[in-house]
Amino acid sequence: MAQTSDIEWTNATWNPVTGCTKISAGCDFCYAERLAERFRGVPGHPFETGFDLTLRPERLRQPLTWRRPRMIFVNSMSDLFHKGVPFEFVDQVFDTMEEASWHEYQVLTKRSSRLRDYMNRRYRDRSPPSHVWLGVSVEDETKLSRVRHLQQAIAGVRFLSIEPLIGPIGPLDLTSIHWVIVGGESGPGARPMEPEWVIDIRDQCQRAGVPFFFKQWGGRTPKAGGRLLEGEEFNQWPAKARIWRHAAE
Repeated sequence: MAQTSDIEWTNATWNPVTGCTKISAGCDFCYAERLAERFRGVPGHPFETGFDLTLRPERLRQPLTWRRPRMIFVNSMSDLFHKGVPFEFVDQVFDTMEEASWHEYQVLTKRSSRLRDYMNRRYRDRSPPSHVWLGVSVEDETKLSRVRHLQQAIAGVRFLSIEPLIGPIGPLDLTSIHWVIVGGESGPGARPMEPEWVIDIRDQCQRAGVPFFFKQWGGRTPKAGGRLLEGEEFNQWPAKARIWRHAAE
């Protein structure tokens, strides 16, 4: 677990799973893969096996040792709902999140149908915890099915991470969505993000009354293009948020 994070919308990261495989165009220049593969073959390094999917049961209970509340991005270096992660292991991750309830958790996936199926099974006869936020990544209008899957899932807080935004989104159904993050791609080969794509999403959020967070324009580095959209920073959070960015730092 990293006790701090440079990601603008979280405080910390927790990785009970690392590694992943590409599933859509938004994965093409994955920052996590780029980082992990630098250490492939380094004896004893956590990423000795690079970005191969790896379950890390020794990390399952880490949030319980962190007593001060944090906003925790779960599996910043993987996807908890990857088909190679058994639901029995996902159960253990959720058990810890439910037990360490003084934190807030942000679970983000591109495997939206698995998320929906899992959540609807686990919480079929009880309320989902409001401190566990469920989100899907959407990179352009061809991946809006992920939004529908999220809307079909039993969840206390639902959010969209529209990052890297590599094409227009078009009309966006924001029913039962509590938060929207937008950001451009960064790193080698970063694809440009057009201002009109971002403005369109922001305007749809404003009309729907959904909090909007603009993370970055992107470029060679995450900070290269700054965070201003039409001269303004957008740092809105879900109404249910208990732990704000920097609150635990």
